[in-house]
Amino acid sequence: MFYSPQTAEAFALSWGKSNDPSRPPQRGGENVIYFWRVITKRVIVAPLDWGLGHAARCIPIIRELIKHDAEIIIAADGRGAILLKEEFPQLTHIYLKGYRVRYSSNLNTVMSIALQVPKIIFAVVREHFQLKKIIKEYKPDVIISDNRYGLWNDKTHSIFITHQLMVKCPKPISFLEPLLHKIIVSFIKRYNKCWIPDVAGEENISGDLSHKYPLPANAKYIGWLSRFNSEDKNEAPAKKYDLLVLLSGTEPLRTELEKNLAEQIQRSNQNALMVRGATEEQKEFSRQNNLTTVPYLGSKELFEMMRVSDTIICRPGYSSLMDLVATGKKAILIPTPGQTEQEYLAVELMKKKKYYSSSQKKFELDKALAASGNYNGLSEIKFVTTIGKAVELLLKNIKALR
Repeated sequence: MFYSPQTAEAFALSWGKSNDPSRPPQRGGENVIYFWRVITKRVIVAPLDWGLGHAARCIPIIRELIKHDAEIIIAADGRGAILLKEEFPQLTHIYLKGYRVRYSSNLNTVMSIALQVPKIIFAVVREHFQLKKIIKEYKPDVIISDNRYGLWNDKTHSIFITHQLMVKCPKPISFLEPLLHKIIVSFIKRYNKCWIPDVAGEENISGDLSHKYPLPANAKYIGWLSRFNSEDKNEAPAKKYDLLVLLSGTEPLRTELEKNLAEQIQRSNQNALMVRGATEEQKEFSRQNNLTTVPYLGSKELFEMMRVSDTIICRPGYSSLMDLVATGKKAILIPTPGQTEQEYLAVELMKKKKYYSSSQKKFELDKALAASGNYNGLSEIKFVTTIGKAVELLLKNIKALR
């Protein structure tokens, strides 16, 4: 018999004088028999399959859920699903088809995404109905959805995670931004809570994306989410690489950037490691001249490589920016062409003299390295997160459905 005041319910069958069921039974006590049944909260975590960032920023949430003895089911698709299986092989993993957005090499990126809007809407509707089957089978107490708009249901408590309460549109159609904001908020209101991975003050890194408009009533800032330990960022181990290239994002633009950077690095004198973001491939290191490549790395390995590298080259995806805050590393940013969120963040951070940024088409390695020395990075910002508190309150306040 065991007892945990946080997770146990006590039941008593007694005869004679009653005793206190809030305390575990003592030997030689009253004629009371207590039965303790452990009640764990079952939580489904479901990240969007748009690149690796959504899955990566779910890692600290899952770690906190594990600390609180939650039963976790990961529902994912694509490279993000593989990443989370690598990080948490002991957990239950189920398939939940993603949105599977792809960019085009021939079309303008904005036009490419616009043409896929019907596909995205269908994916949202599909996952909403698929969730009903998942709830019937697994009976979760909580659904945590990272940017998947269809994962709400009246039969279970639902959390929506996003840093994007608005969509940055190209200038010719920027008049659509207020309308898109209202559409996003209408979905957020269907969830019980919305967690925004940013801070409320001037040191926020999402800018207009989550600060331009008033927050919905069910939304709150929970600080940043990074899979890396921010407390170690001031340590300085011996340098191993001049450059660490972190590739991610949708195809075919990820592959195009990989080829471009590999060619430029091999023409330079920079000793570089390229993590290709290809989680579906076998994890093996290979080296050609001054460039070492590996398909992907787990969080612990990647953190170590970041610590022993001078400069990071990566997309300004929001999860990558939170990792840069956590590690305090210098970086060069290359936004995904036409992905307005990344282009906006890159421009804002360059204006603030945080990171040098260049378009993918015009990127020149030598020029970027020379210019990046004039930028300060985010090392002076203290990493702030309240995800531990948020998870604790969530599990404490949610009544088990089983």
